[in-house]
Amino acid sequence: MKTGTDGNLFFVLALVMLLIGMLAGIITGMEYVIPAFLKNYIGFEALRPMHVSSVLLWILLGATACIYGGLKILRPGKTSGPAARLQWVLWIIAIAGIFYSYYNGHFGGREYWEFNPVWSFPIALAWILLIYNFFRALRGYRNWPVYIWMWMTGAVFFLFTFIENYLWVFPFFRDRVITDMTIQWKVNGSLVGSWNQILYGTVFFLMDRMDKTGKTGRSKMAFTMYFLGLFNLMFNWGHHIYTLPGIDYVRYIGYLVSMTEWIFLVRIIYQWKQSMTQARQHYHYFPYRFILAADWWIFLNMGQAILMSIPALNIITHGTHVTVAHAMGTTIGINTMILMAAGFEMFSGTCTRFDKGNRMLNISFWTSQVSLLVFWLSLNTAGIIKGVWQLGDRHVGYADMMRSLTPWFIVLLVSGFFLMISIATPAIILIRSFIICRIRRPETKTRIRTAMVFTNK
Repeated sequence: MKTGTDGNLFFVLALVMLLIGMLAGIITGMEYVIPAFLKNYIGFEALRPMHVSSVLLWILLGATACIYGGLKILRPGKTSGPAARLQWVLWIIAIAGIFYSYYNGHFGGREYWEFNPVWSFPIALAWILLIYNFFRALRGYRNWPVYIWMWMTGAVFFLFTFIENYLWVFPFFRDRVITDMTIQWKVNGSLVGSWNQILYGTVFFLMDRMDKTGKTGRSKMAFTMYFLGLFNLMFNWGHHIYTLPGIDYVRYIGYLVSMTEWIFLVRIIYQWKQSMTQARQHYHYFPYRFILAADWWIFLNMGQAILMSIPALNIITHGTHVTVAHAMGTTIGINTMILMAAGFEMFSGTCTRFDKGNRMLNISFWTSQVSLLVFWLSLNTAGIIKGVWQLGDRHVGYADMMRSLTPWFIVLLVSGFFLMISIATPAIILIRSFIICRIRRPETKTRIRTAMVFTNK
């Protein structure tokens, strides 16, 4: 996927946010094992949102890079370079403002967007420029494959939901607690659905690039999954509000929509044997390997999501580390694996090559999978213990209950450290390859000019 500068710049910035997010996550995890760790410098109340926001930015910037990379292939020269560069600058401004807010304790947002709301403006403007470039590039392009529909749906719905996310600034919504919480929890579910559309669309795009037939992106199954994903994007947030007072049929619809995710699960199981056969042929290809890993994590996390959607179980898991485990499994196991697949496809070419015998990449890949599994299991275990305590008679105090979770937090911290190193390795390799290519291109142009001068003489 020879994407061009704009897509690559967005992806490098995304990788930087990934590295910052993982580092902030490890430091935050230290708070569970060593209370008041770095409290005199930067406390848990700032570290946690730094970690969350960095990971969100990794996904959003990576998704942006994937769209630009795909458009570069499908519609070369049709996007506006100045608009894309302005969009990149707006992201830089937003990132600087977000971290400035956290470091100085200037909060004021809502869950997952806890920074000062003023820094949401450059994000919204950057996203508007992305949508402008998207439709500008596709003007006159007919018979869209499924991944274009998914990119479009994800981009448009994200902007709509992101604006909805800030309805709380108006007193009409802010002064009504139940309404405010309902909107916030609904928004969080819909935002995830929006960027999932972009990332799953990228998977279909990569599949078409790999098999070189173009059939996957135009198949009936692909469009079926698109409409199912769109349906989930619009309605599955109902299972986020089980614990809030409200109309019963909203919960029932949310539950039924969540159950349709069985279709994803059945599809994965059905195609797994075929995937394993293909893996023997393409396993050396790093983008394919990361997509294969994402399949595994879709299997695990969809199963967990279905269980969490059952009201009786949701009461136990809601607000515990089980929710965090699901978020981490989805963010790292699915989203990050998909983005890594796209990154290795985007940065491969004549300038840099990723050899199948690269021992460091092979070790880091398997270390990341094992570490993430241990990380995920430790969070789930701690969450179940806490959830049972919340519903029990509470003969044990909260502090004693949290101390009983210390062994699981230690496992979480150790596995998180290995996870950080193993994911940072391919991220740094990709950043290094980008820098090397940027240095070599001017040298290549200089050699060409020099050769032309001597030839003319």
